Amino acid sequence: MSSADPVSADPPGEFTPNVDAPRSFPCESCGAAMTYPPGARHLKCPYCGAENDIPEDAEDHSHLKENDYLAGLVEEDKRRESNAAPIEAVHCRSCGAASCLSDQRASTICPYCGSPLADQNRTSMRLNVQALLPFGVEREKALQIYREWIGSRWFAPNDFLRRATRQESLSGIYMPYWTYDADTMTAYRGERGERYFVTESYTTTVDGKRVTRTRTVPKMRWWPASGRVNVSFDDVLVPGSHSVPPKMADRLAPWPLKTLRPFAREYLAGYVTETYQVDLRSGFSDAQQRMQPEIDRAICRDIGGDAQRIHSKSSEYANITYKHVLLPVWLSAYAYNQRTFRFIVNAQTGAITGERPWSVWKITLAVLAGLATVVALFALFQS
Repeated sequence: MSSADPVSADPPGEFTPNVDAPRSFPCESCGAAMTYPPGARHLKCPYCGAENDIPEDAEDHSHLKENDYLAGLVEEDKRRESNAAPIEAVHCRSCGAASCLSDQRASTICPYCGSPLADQNRTSMRLNVQALLPFGVEREKALQIYREWIGSRWFAPNDFLRRATRQESLSGIYMPYWTYDADTMTAYRGERGERYFVTESYTTTVDGKRVTRTRTVPKMRWWPASGRVNVSFDDVLVPGSHSVPPKMADRLAPWPLKTLRPFAREYLAGYVTETYQVDLRSGFSDAQQRMQPEIDRAICRDIGGDAQRIHSKSSEYANITYKHVLLPVWLSAYAYNQRTFRFIVNAQTGAITGERPWSVWKITLAVLAGLATVVALFALFQS
């Protein structure tokens, strides 16, 4: 069986229930829209301070349930053909992000690239979420992390640093992710290298005379190897959109997935929620690529010896399951010299990643300063 096809799966199970668009939660005291304060288990009114608890059953662990992958593919195909209970998402023409804006977070600017959304396309999307990590880092803390990160970018242009430091726009966004579990069996062929040493003679010049000496040289003897390895994977995390470059999204890891909470619309109050653009099948293809390094390490351990070569391998995947979750970030998009630079803070751990331009003048001056130091030290030792 090819590496893209599962060899077996559990019986089809119930698909994650559909979730409609985020709705507003009016304050019972003053009628204003309530928002979710990071780290809390309640909604809070920003005007009168009233609080509403978010209902949660401590005994209910259905949000951690693993969904059968093959059954999920069937359900996903059905949803494409159905228009029942869709949500309206704003689709950005510049970066492709599809975002659901809650009533408390209406916006005319795309949070991912800063492009206007006033005349953008609106499309019907589905938001099938079973669990999320709520915001844990407050906006002011995220701004502090952001400013410290910007201030440490020594080789960025000065005008960029000044403008970015004054930037106060941070958008709270729930980004879509898939998690995959799978049992893998991989057949491989390769070689095992075993190191040995030989003594060689060589000729050199010592005090103007040619002399013969010996030295020990390491060599490698290669033997054919083949076999099968089994590796199980749990919660392989795959971004559900292309709005953020994969390398940037990966630098936000690790995420505390063991503390996922059941999905509740209240957690979305006041934030942007992006709908997934990477479907279930494409997400698993990404997960397969992410599994390969661990499979390769298992193969190398199985081959043994002092060195290993892998010539071919073929993987089969069984017991594939998945979850669809939302993870929180603080994001700022900043335009500079006709390019968009993004800064993202993990709103659970405070980890930050970002993009920045490079100053050619600063780099050149640093190189020249380094060369001047080398020349000065050389002159000092010569004297």
